[in-house]
Amino acid sequence: MSTSEVSRKSLSELISLSGRRAVVTGGARGLGAAIASRLAEAGADLLIGDIEEGLAVRTAEDLSRRYGVSALGAALDVTDSGSVSALADRAVSELGGLEIWVNNAGIFPAMPVLEMTDELWDRVQAVNARGTFVGAREAARRMTGGGAIVNIISTAGFRASAPGLAAYVSSKHAARGLTRELALELAPAGIRVLGVAPSHVPTEGNILAAQEAMAALAAQGVELPPTPLMVNGPIGRPGVPDDIARVVLFCASDLANFMTGSTLIADGGSIA
Repeated sequence: MSTSEVSRKSLSELISLSGRRAVVTGGARGLGAAIASRLAEAGADLLIGDIEEGLAVRTAEDLSRRYGVSALGAALDVTDSGSVSALADRAVSELGGLEIWVNNAGIFPAMPVLEMTDELWDRVQAVNARGTFVGAREAARRMTGGGAIVNIISTAGFRASAPGLAAYVSSKHAARGLTRELALELAPAGIRVLGVAPSHVPTEGNILAAQEAMAALAAQGVELPPTPLMVNGPIGRPGVPDDIARVVLFCASDLANFMTGSTLIADGGSIA
């Protein structure tokens, strides 16, 4: 199965997601909620999965009111394959199908290599790497008519970003490599796979996680870089969640119909 040729579509048709069904993991707040909002605005019906079920439900209800789409919230633990499979099944049974899946859920606790426990390493890999794999696998199994999978990577998937993030950096390199392999294997099914790599975008969760990471490293005597984790790149301002959400919308839409396997960097030029 090949992706359709869309040259005769108008611009509004290319960006429209009307009639498509999307899942966003970790979509209850922050970057995930911004992504879900743009997909809903473009017309997609949505299932938001998050470890915080109540917040996922409220976010979905808000998007349904604002954009007139079907939107549902559900509990999701991406480290549990059964939980991911159940979410994918619910998308098919309650939304009527599945064409778009965004692997957004992720964590980035900090600990120096010499103090890092096996448990912390495994937890980061379970969420960021294995969770991305399981989400893509379960989505692809249900995309009977083709579709698009978008993996939220990070600029940490291209470089070491800060002390104490060995597990995170490794997991994001793995997710970027996985994106390329998934694109190769899933292309015959008409499924495109793209990555989006943001720099650290200030959200409530990211700011708190960054503060906790820096405090933990400082308490252990780790010399921190002279600039904070969230800095302005050459573009002159920090990113906001919608900066990343618009790139995800591009990837999920027919605007990116001829793209697969790439990871698009959305970082204001910070690693230019």
